[in-house]
Amino acid sequence: MTETADDLSAPLGQDKPRRKRRLRLPFTAMQLLAVLLGLFLVTFAGFAIFNKDPLGGEPMTRIAIGEKGADKAAAEKPAADHGQNSKQDGKQDSKHDSQEAQKQAAPGEQKTVTMIDGSTGARHDVVIGAGEAADKGDAAASAPPPVMAGINPKLLEKSRYGMIPVVADGLKPFNVYAADADRAKAAKMPVVAIVIGGLGVGAAKTTDAIMKLPPAVTLAFTPYGSDPGKLAERARAQRHEIFLQIPMEPYDFPDNDPGPQTLLTSLSADQNMDRLYWHLSRMQGYAGIANFMGTRFIATEPAMQPIIREAAKRGLGFFDDGSSPRSIAPQAAANQTMPFGKGDIAIDVVPTPTEIDRALNKLESAARERGAAVGTASALPVSIERIAAWTKTLGDRGILLVPLTTAMLKSKSS
Repeated sequence: MTETADDLSAPLGQDKPRRKRRLRLPFTAMQLLAVLLGLFLVTFAGFAIFNKDPLGGEPMTRIAIGEKGADKAAAEKPAADHGQNSKQDGKQDSKHDSQEAQKQAAPGEQKTVTMIDGSTGARHDVVIGAGEAADKGDAAASAPPPVMAGINPKLLEKSRYGMIPVVADGLKPFNVYAADADRAKAAKMPVVAIVIGGLGVGAAKTTDAIMKLPPAVTLAFTPYGSDPGKLAERARAQRHEIFLQIPMEPYDFPDNDPGPQTLLTSLSADQNMDRLYWHLSRMQGYAGIANFMGTRFIATEPAMQPIIREAAKRGLGFFDDGSSPRSIAPQAAANQTMPFGKGDIAIDVVPTPTEIDRALNKLESAARERGAAVGTASALPVSIERIAAWTKTLGDRGILLVPLTTAMLKSKSS
């Protein structure tokens, strides 16, 4: 056996181990991570650039509807997605709520809706349908009864969300549902109208406004709450005139969000019209509609004009709460020859008895100067208490308290 030089120099009794070759990758783990991150950023940038969804980024809620009494876990599967909108989702009109939450249950049928707030994650379970709505959160909107008591069925037509107002046989909802008033007397003396807004969410404060304020005070309801139709029905039973407030986009939206189905300047006219129909179906018996927030929307002519035209076509009046100095509502309403009113003084901006009394005195002065003045307020206990006390002696000072519709007609004729 022939030995090599290496074999002769190796220590006796020890075999020289063979070296194993390591398999080396052409790149490091950090390089791989950098490549993957780059691919993600390119994909995200491409989606942001080429996605044509006008509502991209608006909070979206998915809502599961199940039979009442079904496993609650099955009803709580919706997930709120803040930043991603699929192509199919982008074609839907509403991203505040799923369309299923907007459909009314068939007669005799009840559905349980779990609504999830896209920003806070708060859940609200609502039962919609034939039975009395069970609402675990004031902000959740449930379906009202198909038709409220005392409503003329001829002045209703069916939409995909429920019954909405319409003109029929020469009758308009504005005239039919206007509260009774001595208009001959109103034509000869200064008049004041008071509009209490934000009602329907919070049964206690709404009931206080209904029962503690005189019938001549007009009550404006939002479309939200466990059963806005029942509260509106009670208000009409106490001879209050009612208006429906339509949530509209403010300048600081979405930080300041009026609620589900808000009318937005970023939506098309058809999408906003669909949302308007949803709001109009929440109750009946209102003489007109009013803005709920909406400083941006009410000042944007391409967005606002179709809403005014539709309201006029359906025989409604429009009340502008006066919060937006740039509002185009007065001109738009004049073009449609529809009844229109605008708030002159916000009564409880500072909700203290002294400041509320001072605002009511200003309202009196405005009525004497112009012949008619409209004040707006919320249903705060202090507001209701001071307004109720003020109205008791108003007639002694030569001023007549009238419903909003009467003040609107007087302003139009003067």
